[in-house]
Amino acid sequence: MEDLKPGMTVPGIVTNVTAFGAFVDIGVHQDGLVHISQISDHYIKDPAEVLKVQQPVKVTVLEVDLERKRIALSMKQQPGKPAAHPAGGVPLSAGSARKAPAAPPKSAPSFGSDWFTAALDKPRK
Repeated sequence: MEDLKPGMTVPGIVTNVTAFGAFVDIGVHQDGLVHISQISDHYIKDPAEVLKVQQPVKVTVLEVDLERKRIALSMKQQPGKPAAHPAGGVPLSAGSARKAPAAPPKSAPSFGSDWFTAALDKPRK
């Protein structure tokens, strides 16, 4: 694994296909993972649509984590670039469909002098 560097293109054999990607044997003691987003230049719903166990593939090393013994791989023509969604856009990630929280108004009063604090300080009946 120490000899692997990001950007290297190496041949490999698919050893397992999962819902989130595929594991590829590239000749080192640890199989690398090709995440589903790095399998194809176009959007795919299931890695099994394009990959099968024992299929020879050519992969590019994206990242090598020696400490955790993980190898990130890509099969794209331009590794690291997001896959194009069939509708022409970029696919949504798992949590991106939710709206981001609204930013507070720029003219918000400071704490201690706002109406909310005043209401809390008001004596109760």
